Amino acid sequence: MSSILTNTAAMTALKSLQITNKSIETTQARISTGKQVAEASDNAAYWSIATTMRSDSSALSTVQDALGLGAAKVDVAYTGINSALEVVDEIKSKLVAASEPGVDRKKIQSEISELQNQLTSISESATFSGENWLSVNSGVAGYSATKSVVASFNRASDGSVSLATIDIDTTTTVLFDANAGATGLLDEAHTDTAVSYTIADLDITAGGVDDTVLADMISNVDATVQALTTSASDLGTSKKRINLQSTFVGDLMDAIERGIGKLVDADMTEESTRLQALQVQQQLGVQSLSIANGNAQTILSLFQG
Repeated sequence: MSSILTNTAAMTALKSLQITNKSIETTQARISTGKQVAEASDNAAYWSIATTMRSDSSALSTVQDALGLGAAKVDVAYTGINSALEVVDEIKSKLVAASEPGVDRKKIQSEISELQNQLTSISESATFSGENWLSVNSGVAGYSATKSVVASFNRASDGSVSLATIDIDTTTTVLFDANAGATGLLDEAHTDTAVSYTIADLDITAGGVDDTVLADMISNVDATVQALTTSASDLGTSKKRINLQSTFVGDLMDAIERGIGKLVDADMTEESTRLQALQVQQQLGVQSLSIANGNAQTILSLFQG
């Protein structure tokens, strides 16, 4: 039945064209933003997951910065310990030279004194970001020999979050401790017969330093060399662990980014193909609507005839 009041064909064609136009708008938005889920209304579940994952990735970026700071602190301490090790090893060599008959111990002591001053300089200079792990005062309030480096940001299945740290015990890295009740590797007291000394103040020209005492000094200095070697090794291990964790955090951030992309990113090839198909549908819809609207003109021509 033909009617001049209700054009059913035109209504159907118009509705179909409107749906096609809406789909074109959605596809064009995806192409322009590169996202299939750009806001919560697109897909609330995916949008929520992606937003949380982006927040976690941002937190991991901060963790990576903290690891970099921690690695720098360990590196400074390691460099200081390694330098101190070389100096103490040189002091041991001077002591061995002093044990030879007929040598001028005063000249050797002058060289040792300069090396001792260098040890003090090394320990005081090994500072990064206000922290010095080699020259400390363990007697001050709040002092802790355990240094913590933020290593990871974790989210549990219930949504709760937590931080994990890499803890470094600096007890064996301390060269000098200003606390009267504690000692570092270089201010630990040694007593040989009537002579008391530390690595930092031993004097081979002092009274009571005979060949036997000198031999004991060499033994004590050698023990300090071994202790410094162990300390440097421990710091090297901590540094390697921090670097490995930093690499892992970077890889984890990349994995999270890929996961977010799979949830919300648009497939540009698919969207481009869909847009071309929709544009064809749009053209056919316009023609269909034009034909439907032409039915009224056909009825008018009947009356004119």
